[in-house]
Amino acid sequence: MKKIVLFIVCFAIWLILTWTLYFPSVLIGLVLSIWIAFWFADLFVQHPENFFQIKRVLYLLLYIPMFLYYCILANLDVAYRVLHPKLPIEPGIVKVKTTLSTPTGRVALANSITLTPGTLTVELTDDGYLYVHWINVKAIDVEEATKKIVRRFEPILKEVFG
Repeated sequence: MKKIVLFIVCFAIWLILTWTLYFPSVLIGLVLSIWIAFWFADLFVQHPENFFQIKRVLYLLLYIPMFLYYCILANLDVAYRVLHPKLPIEPGIVKVKTTLSTPTGRVALANSITLTPGTLTVELTDDGYLYVHWINVKAIDVEEATKKIVRRFEPILKEVFG
C-alpha cells in the first residue's frame, strides 16, 4: 500500500511538472515513479490509509495559498530590512513549541518556517520544540515567539498531518 501511494504521488507530480502527455515523457515518469516507490516508500509514507482522505487534501489545498501569502509578506519585510539605510535587524535564535504530534507534521512545520524568508529552523527536537533563527527577534519568551512564528501554520498542518 505504501508503494502504491508513493507511486501515485510521484507520478502525479511528474505529470504536473512536465505538463505534457508526450509518450516518452510519460514513460520516463512511470519508470522513475516506480523506482522511487520501490526504494523509498518506507521512508516517506507512514500511514498510507490516511493519505487520500478528502478532508486532508482540502486542508492541504487551503494551506498552499496561506503559506504563499505569509511567504510574500516575509519577502517584503526582508526586502525592507535589506534596503533600509540603517538595516533594522536584531537577529537571534528563539525556542518555540509545537503541538503537532506526528514527525511528518513537525517536519512540514519546520520546512514552512525555513521557507519563509527571515526565519530558519535550526533544530527540531523530539519533545516538540523548534529552535528558529529569526532575522528580527520580536519576542524571546517561548509562548510569545510561538504565537508569532508557529501559530499561523500549525492549525492547518494539524488537520493535514493529524
